[in-house]
Amino acid sequence: MIKGFKEFITRGNVIDLAVAVVVGAAFTAIINAAVSSIITPLIAIFWKADESGISGITVPDLYGGSVTFPIGDLVSAIISFLAVALVVYFVLVYPMNIWKERQARKAGVAEPEPELPTEQELLIQIRDLLEKTQTKP
Repeated sequence: MIKGFKEFITRGNVIDLAVAVVVGAAFTAIINAAVSSIITPLIAIFWKADESGISGITVPDLYGGSVTFPIGDLVSAIISFLAVALVVYFVLVYPMNIWKERQARKAGVAEPEPELPTEQELLIQIRDLLEKTQTKP
């Protein structure tokens, strides 16, 4: 049981996941600060804001009052998610993919083989060869 746990912990995927969680948590603070200081004021230009932030869209209800849909938090969360995903891709994933490709080339890993012709292309080739080999009277 201890041996299995040791193998699980020392697997590369678990360590990569742990690093990703820690970096993601630290990076979240930066993104939240950027959203609250830049994006939220830009959204407030288009929607009425109150003390707690962007109040959202106000719609009259059936009883003469009004109902507010607080979409400001949703918009901020979506923008925050997209910003995190974009930065993670261009700062971590894209450079790592380029690095892996270079390492594979240095190690002499063969390039992927070209794609084989489709079944339809093969049938067309066979038909053309049969037409050429047939004798015509």
